[in-house]
Amino acid sequence: MASMSVSNTSNLPIQENQARFRELVQQTLDYARSIGASDAAAEISESRGLSVSVRKQDIETVEQTQDRSLDVTVYSGNKRGSASTSDFSEQALRETVDAAWHIARYTAEDPAAGLPEQELLATEFPDLQLHYPWLISTDEAAALAIEAESAARRVDKRITNTDGASVGTFEGHFVLGNSRGFLAGYPYSRHSLSVAPIAGRGSSMQRDYWYTSDRDPAKLSSATEVGRYAAERTLSRLSARRIKTGRFPVLFEAPVAVGLLGAFVQATSGGALYRKASFLLDSLGKSVMADHIDLTENPYIPGGMGSSPFDDEGVRTQARKVLDGGVLRGYFLSSYTARKLNMTTTGNAGGSHNLVLSSRQTQPDHDFAAMLRTMGTGFLVTELIGQGVNYVTGDYSRGAFGYWVQDGVIQHAVEEVTIAGNLAEMFQQIVAIGADRITRGSKTTGSILIEQMSIAGL
Repeated sequence: MASMSVSNTSNLPIQENQARFRELVQQTLDYARSIGASDAAAEISESRGLSVSVRKQDIETVEQTQDRSLDVTVYSGNKRGSASTSDFSEQALRETVDAAWHIARYTAEDPAAGLPEQELLATEFPDLQLHYPWLISTDEAAALAIEAESAARRVDKRITNTDGASVGTFEGHFVLGNSRGFLAGYPYSRHSLSVAPIAGRGSSMQRDYWYTSDRDPAKLSSATEVGRYAAERTLSRLSARRIKTGRFPVLFEAPVAVGLLGAFVQATSGGALYRKASFLLDSLGKSVMADHIDLTENPYIPGGMGSSPFDDEGVRTQARKVLDGGVLRGYFLSSYTARKLNMTTTGNAGGSHNLVLSSRQTQPDHDFAAMLRTMGTGFLVTELIGQGVNYVTGDYSRGAFGYWVQDGVIQHAVEEVTIAGNLAEMFQQIVAIGADRITRGSKTTGSILIEQMSIAGL
């Protein structure tokens, strides 16, 4: 049997922990093979975070987290078992492997189960600049949150309260390995600042929010900017009223439009496809969006929130065109879902990597104001409420908040309406995508103008 040694890594620098984690992963894999596993995969991770929220200038909550985990998957042919532990002692690691092996031996056969093919595994690991520690104390984080909240309240006396402001910082690192020779990992970070002002009094109160996030704290918007913009968004909602039912052009503000891109990814992901739970079944090579639309995936953007040289299975990621002139060129597949579809993994176990949705018609001056003018008269959506997407049929129905636009100019806020359509039709009816790009997580898009949707109001 392979030997293991006790490890106490919690206080070591990340560089030393990375080296130690590599040893532990390799020892775990060796032990799994020694007890009879045909294949094995293991991941060791460690993370820590700080979240501070304030309200009315006082600290409301302080959360400090520190987590670590070893996750093991072992195979007995096409039978698979998994187990995890937060204890990195020799006995705990062996017991975790034993537990996974016990499950694998007695679970049902699954022909699609198994590690990725060796030739698909990543062999190059560029530094994508994903780790930027933020050495900020609890007091400093609270002061930053208070600054954001104060900036919001200074904008206008009609900002009467807030739901608070928060600052969060998070960093971690991991090592992933498998019995087919893959062994790699890296450190990462993400940080954020948000504030949610409240305007008005009594029955005419409105709330909105804004936030900034990045891997590098130096790239976060200032607390003053976040607070001021959040307040402006909140104040603009005070004119809210309902509108009449009808069919109108609909412009999704960029932060909301990211959700449309997310719906597309869901519909073209292997899990939905092999379960036949997608309205985009068998759509590869077919036109699924307007012919001026492209969608690119680039896992190698330095500092990108979706950047990684390999996916959650160790498969090398790839820069590619997912949509080319509206035609679907690739799905989002893991090894398992690819086998279920008789295809090859696309390196998307764990999700997409820096998607950018764009239009060939977009010009640099097609900013938000230009998009309003392009729409002319219609409904601008700035918030969606509830869950109303049927991925089997593509039917789309969501509660919405936004603004009525007349001749390219915002007239008043709109509340208590529902927008409805079908995603397959909506994607084909994309009239324009703005140059007002915003990134949320691993997805980037500008505002999206849909030719027409049903709006249920008065």
